[in-house]
Amino acid sequence: MVGREMVADSHFRAGRTQPPGFALSAAAAITAAVLGAAAVILLVLANSPQALPVTPPFIAHLAGMLGGYAVTLMVLLMSRTPAFERGIGADRMARWHGRLGGITVTLILVHGVAATIGWAEVQGITPWQATTQVLDMPGLSAAAVATVLFVGIGIVSARSARRRLRYETWHTIHLLTYLAIALSFSHELAGPDLAGNTVAQLLWSCLYTVSFALLLRYRVVEPLMQAWRHQLRVQSVTPAGPGTVSIVVRGRHLEELGAQPGQFFRWRFLARTSWLAAHPFSLSAPATERHLRLTVKAAGDGTGLLQTLKPGTRVLAEGPYGAMTERRRTRHGVLLIAGGVGITPMRTLFESLTVTGPMTLVYRASTPADLLFRDELEDIAARRGAQLIYLVGRSTEPGNAVTADNLTRLVPDIRDRDVYLCAAPGLSTTARGALAGAGVPRRRIHQEEFAF
Repeated sequence: MVGREMVADSHFRAGRTQPPGFALSAAAAITAAVLGAAAVILLVLANSPQALPVTPPFIAHLAGMLGGYAVTLMVLLMSRTPAFERGIGADRMARWHGRLGGITVTLILVHGVAATIGWAEVQGITPWQATTQVLDMPGLSAAAVATVLFVGIGIVSARSARRRLRYETWHTIHLLTYLAIALSFSHELAGPDLAGNTVAQLLWSCLYTVSFALLLRYRVVEPLMQAWRHQLRVQSVTPAGPGTVSIVVRGRHLEELGAQPGQFFRWRFLARTSWLAAHPFSLSAPATERHLRLTVKAAGDGTGLLQTLKPGTRVLAEGPYGAMTERRRTRHGVLLIAGGVGITPMRTLFESLTVTGPMTLVYRASTPADLLFRDELEDIAARRGAQLIYLVGRSTEPGNAVTADNLTRLVPDIRDRDVYLCAAPGLSTTARGALAGAGVPRRRIHQEEFAF
């Protein structure tokens, strides 16, 4: 059985056309990051007077250097470099960024505390006296401000705090990270592990330069170039369901964007009430040379304001981003699972995937009125000979529950298919558990989430 599966996968990959563009895999990215961390550790060890000295100064140096290195990784993860987005996926990079943020703040705090304790031991003074002396040293006041900023940003980025903040507020606070990095950089170069070592200082500076160059290239320059080239404006805003609208954006030369079904853009609508924030929304129809369509459900202040956009409003669109595309597919058969407004990328994949085997879309909604694109989906299913299954009603009803038994009943060959999933976090968690229970390997479950 395993042998036949491997042969089938190999044959499938050989005959499938991949979307263009280099993609850095998650495994390659993790390997590169680990090798970089190992190099930082070796640099600190090389500058230590004795092998593996577990002393406050050594801990301070190691934590400080690893914290500085982790900062560059966080910047790279949020740079929106296309190779990272295609190969790793925006949602996975966001999760990595969040976890790395907690590690970075911890390392910075350990560095500050250990350095103060070490200075107190060397000078034979109290920790409080050491703190005041350390803050009087050149460049240390700026580093202390940077530490406070990092800690504050870490606190508001905690999951419990994020739930209480508007996205726009959280995003504005998060931008202070760049100020914190700038304030701490000179302190890093002046530290004992880099000071006097020209080669190490150059390599460290290059690491920061490359990470910020990619950030500026793909988060500032590229969107401005696209705005000039494509001249995007809102063409129409039409109701698509309860509290939901479809926004058609017109432009020129849009085929140059290379947008793939399943991908998303970060949209900034330049109206008086909405220009401050960019929101990630998937395309809800395949891109054409002149039009892009997205569908937005009012889920807060920011998305609520988009319901009343006026035709002619200018649009900045960063992207396309996302790895939930044809590239991820490894099997002939496909199952798409959508919940609520998560149907948007599933609708484009349902129409566009070049499947040679069976294709099924399972669409979960609370009421019939919540089913978006119903006519479009039924037309696509009829044209493609695909299966369209609605699960409408309370999730407590046995027939509507997304369970391993139900999925296996609806899609008997589910173990032999790729699965694309887009739904609210609760349903996503339930669906992943059900898919695992139905015997679908994790590597064949493809999903992206945009929660901040």
